[in-house]
Amino acid sequence: MSWIPEGTVYGVLLNFRAEIEALAPQMNQPPYKAPPQAPVLYVKPANTWSASGASIPVPARVPEVEVGASIAMVMGEAGEVAGYVLVNDLSVPHASFFRPPVKFKCLDGFLGIAERLVPASQAGDPSGFMLEVRINGELKQTVNFNHLVRDADRLLADVGGFMTLRPGDVLMLGCDAGRPLARRGDRIDISAPGFGTLSNMLVEEPSDAGPPPGASAPSGGSNDTPVRSVGATSS
Repeated sequence: MSWIPEGTVYGVLLNFRAEIEALAPQMNQPPYKAPPQAPVLYVKPANTWSASGASIPVPARVPEVEVGASIAMVMGEAGEVAGYVLVNDLSVPHASFFRPPVKFKCLDGFLGIAERLVPASQAGDPSGFMLEVRINGELKQTVNFNHLVRDADRLLADVGGFMTLRPGDVLMLGCDAGRPLARRGDRIDISAPGFGTLSNMLVEEPSDAGPPPGASAPSGGSNDTPVRSVGATSS
């Protein structure tokens, strides 16, 4: 039986150095005027969860999605990490990094979750994790978790400074810059040594109304910074 979360799933933005370097100039502009001092979190609710091997529907109004390959910590008792799991944090490309919008990150099925939870005792040091992302068999991204802004221990400590993570809660380590783009009909495979492979196919959802406001970068006057500017690449 595939592993599924038992608690709340949290994503983390701006936890790779390449993201910070790419967006540093914009962070110093209004309305923020400085980089964030605490982890930037968002929630991936249960409607987003997709098992490995499942097809993920993409609305007709969405031409492409951003692949967010990551490894997530799964909390155990007494604030300890019970294990780690591969995830694919999909989102519609959008123009906000400080205020992650629900309507672009929380579409049905938009979080692929690997079938296996790797116990912390077997996973090794998270700073040594390496991911590969393939779309239709072609290598599109390599993610080195030695490039985190906050390593796993510090991320847990900093998040614990303002909220409690309970047993079963899931906290992603973050997604690196250069997140590839995928379209309906694409197969996404995310693999890591010792973790196996998380695979999902993007399929067409029945057509709906036109594109949601703000789905692409604004032509001007916005106070947000396009996430695509950190180097998203098309498949």
